[in-house]
Amino acid sequence: MSALIEECEIDNEVDLVWLEDVGGLDYVRQSLDRLPNRQSKPPYHRDGRMVGYALLGPEARPSRSSGTFRRRVFWLLPHDRDSEPKGLYATGTPAEAVDPRTLAPGGKGRKTERSEGGPPSAAPREPGGTLPL
Repeated sequence: MSALIEECEIDNEVDLVWLEDVGGLDYVRQSLDRLPNRQSKPPYHRDGRMVGYALLGPEARPSRSSGTFRRRVFWLLPHDRDSEPKGLYATGTPAEAVDPRTLAPGGKGRKTERSEGGPPSAAPREPGGTLPL
């Protein structure tokens, strides 16, 4: 969950790969998944769809016990706002959701007025204009 992701866990990210245009999405869910490598497209085993993933740099080290790398995966479920605008998340967001406009390699992202179901705003660009996680 985004609230549980610490920036030190994602500081080896070098890029984010988007599988679709996230400009029209109010939020994406994010999780840290254990994956077999640093760079390739990860397998996806959840309901819904994967919309993006992080790439790790060569300095990222695998887990000593499993040999896997912890990488962020961005995804949406069938009942999320993009598919059901008047559904469960017409307002508010899941705990692991953040506004994709606030994401960057090594930056965990934030909730914004827009991601919470409010009107589109410039909040992510204004100092102090974000909502707490």
